[in-house]
Amino acid sequence: MATTPKAFYTGAASGTLQITTSLLKECKYLIQAKLTHQKILVLGLAHCLTDLIGAYITCNAPAYATKLLERLEPLPYSLFWWNALMRRAIRSGLPNEVLVLHLQMHRLGWRPDHYTFPFVLKACGELSSFRLGASVHAVVCSSGFNGNVFVCNALVTMYGRCSALGNAQKMFDEVFNRGIGDVVSWNSIVSAYSQNGESKNALNMFGRMMKDLSARPNAFSLVNILPVCGSMGLSMWGKEVHGFAVRNGFNEDVYVGNAIVDMYSKCELMDEADKVFGQMKVRDVVSWNAMVTAYSHVGRFEDAIGLFEKMSNEKIELNVVTWSAVIAGFAQRGLGYEALNVFRQMLGCGIDPNVVTLVSLLSGCASAGALLQGKEAHCYAIKCVLNQDMKDQEEDLMIINGLIDMYAKCKGLKMARKMFDLIEPKEKNVVSWTVMIGGYAQHGEANDALLLFHQMLGQHNYQRPNAFTMSCALMACAHLGALRFGKEIHAYVIRNEHDSTTPFVSNCLIDMYCKSGDIGDAQVVFNKMKLKNFVSWTSLMAGYGMHGHGKEALQVFDDMRKVGMVPDGVTFVVLLYACSHSGLIDEGIRYFSDMTKDYGVTPTAEHYACMVDLLGRAGRLCEALKLISDMPMEPTPIVWFSLLSGCRIHGNVEVGEYAANRLSKLDLQNDGSYTLLSNMYANANRWKDVARIRYMMKHTGIKKRPGCSWVQGKEGTTTFFVGDRRHPRSQQIYELLASLIERIKAIGYVPETSFALHDVDDEEKGDLLFEHSEKLALAYAILTTPLGTPIRITKNIRVCGDCHNAMTYISKIIEHEIILRDSSRFHHFKNGSCSCKGYW
Repeated sequence: MATTPKAFYTGAASGTLQITTSLLKECKYLIQAKLTHQKILVLGLAHCLTDLIGAYITCNAPAYATKLLERLEPLPYSLFWWNALMRRAIRSGLPNEVLVLHLQMHRLGWRPDHYTFPFVLKACGELSSFRLGASVHAVVCSSGFNGNVFVCNALVTMYGRCSALGNAQKMFDEVFNRGIGDVVSWNSIVSAYSQNGESKNALNMFGRMMKDLSARPNAFSLVNILPVCGSMGLSMWGKEVHGFAVRNGFNEDVYVGNAIVDMYSKCELMDEADKVFGQMKVRDVVSWNAMVTAYSHVGRFEDAIGLFEKMSNEKIELNVVTWSAVIAGFAQRGLGYEALNVFRQMLGCGIDPNVVTLVSLLSGCASAGALLQGKEAHCYAIKCVLNQDMKDQEEDLMIINGLIDMYAKCKGLKMARKMFDLIEPKEKNVVSWTVMIGGYAQHGEANDALLLFHQMLGQHNYQRPNAFTMSCALMACAHLGALRFGKEIHAYVIRNEHDSTTPFVSNCLIDMYCKSGDIGDAQVVFNKMKLKNFVSWTSLMAGYGMHGHGKEALQVFDDMRKVGMVPDGVTFVVLLYACSHSGLIDEGIRYFSDMTKDYGVTPTAEHYACMVDLLGRAGRLCEALKLISDMPMEPTPIVWFSLLSGCRIHGNVEVGEYAANRLSKLDLQNDGSYTLLSNMYANANRWKDVARIRYMMKHTGIKKRPGCSWVQGKEGTTTFFVGDRRHPRSQQIYELLASLIERIKAIGYVPETSFALHDVDDEEKGDLLFEHSEKLALAYAILTTPLGTPIRITKNIRVCGDCHNAMTYISKIIEHEIILRDSSRFHHFKNGSCSCKGYW
């Protein structure tokens, strides 16, 4: 019996068992899933049942998963698990099981969706059951999915597998009459004719497809038609398809290459087949087998034997290459633990890993955050691969780069840096620099990332950064709001034309400009992009949202739809965020309502949190509470935190205490919720409660983050804390700030002493407010910034209300625009007003 790993359960100090979604996903054995199930029932954690279904599916226990599904209320978001069970059954070669699951769904009142029907239709096709397929077709029509292109394509394929070519053609014609046909529709009908030996009809349909400019053939189309050419000996047709593949770059696809080799061999044009085989950059076992079979077929036995021996010598089948490919496949899909399991099986078969195997394995460990297993791979590399005699130093570097990447992504930045420093400066390549810079940038060490990037550019043996290096450096600039450095990188990007070929660099530029307070340049970058993808649109929309330009964000959303981009859940999170931070209450409510009805996007906890934030900022706390009570899932900490934040703004202590209580039950060790509650009590002059909260924080080990503000200038980044007097120009800073405060008091500024959260008199509170870090940063910036130049300040937590008010007044009397970025959004102060319009 499999044992339960110690890490499988984590116990709190009280002994209470904590079962998390991530731990459920780690279930690899049925006994683990059963033990978890038992604990869920004992603790009454009903919200974990859906994740438990996934654990049972992972453990290949579909019967247990089905029993749990039978207990759930039929809801759209839970339908995923029925589809997951069907997908598993199809992949396991169990079509009958798919049909049983489909019937069971209907019996329990679940409504299939457009993902369900393709699985069911595929099962009917694999069973070659026309009767069952036609019955499912009737259900499709009655359910209203006969206008869905994915379902219709599955119907064409099913009828083809059932040899009902008339029905397949009729279904295909209906798809195009409705105007929803695509390249998959063409591929399905060509495949239907091809699989049933109707070669002439297959060629006819392919010919029609070539004339349809709206659905150009893809690699799968060519793989469909090339066997038809070969089987009919139509070498001229085959050569035309080969030419099309070369012109469109499909000849580099291994499947297309294999199909071309097979076509020429069946047409007995072995010289052409051998030439294509020799030109193939990537060959698999099918490629080799096709040539061996072809040589045998035409009687060239010596060539066939020679190729076979070559295969044996190169160990094509189930050798290290095969295993490495499987491991790499899992790693690239983020399935790190699966990659680790395959690696263990490989060692069990007595096959020694190579460099590619280890690099792929380390990538898998990185994607899974499996630091312990990554260390095991490191040990194996030291013992068996690294520093071997006659070893290729480039291969050693590949492994070391993989180790740096693994440690960095597993948050072992110190170890990653040690590995990086072990490489001789002249031996480091662009990958070495990029993975280390990226590791720093991804884990919030932006200063270290930019310092290392600067070292990379200044090294003696200059390593030219690539597009990935640029993206990592821009990510660090965005984190710091380092506009000056970001612009320097942008200039480098333009000079080296990284932005013209790689959209993700331009996307990072948009993000950097947005987070550095220059939304105008972000729009310019966006406008100049030749290829815009989903991230491009979302990044710009998010930028307008964080700057309080809600209407501009909505316009980007409308433009995005006009070009055919389909909004998803992420889009609506960004959209609702923009509405919340711009006071667009009615628009936010409308989009939240429309996202399911018009776009088919089911709201998640993140969407509900945005709505609670939107309503909370507007003071509609009762509506926010009602929305939380109506949530179809358990409210997450961010939902309650959003409600608590709204209560802090509007001074509703009663609801705030309720939200804080719910947060404490979630055992969230976060200083933000305690700070908000403490501030709310302070505003209400409930100093005993303030003391109680601070006592709780002290004795639970929760520390409040100190307020910190920094300014980017010619001399680099200058940082200030509350009451900071370390700067050499400290006296000038405080004198200027005192002068500014006196001047704005004369035009109406009154210190908001409610933000000095200490039980002292108003005069002392005013002195405390005077020393806030953002005010000190502003005074320093005024001293060091040329007149008319915008001042850019970044603060690590939300700006204080009094500082916000003071900066609004100060912007009246200085010749600078003040651009302040806090932990929530941007504030643009100019001529006595702020862009946030009070929604902050």
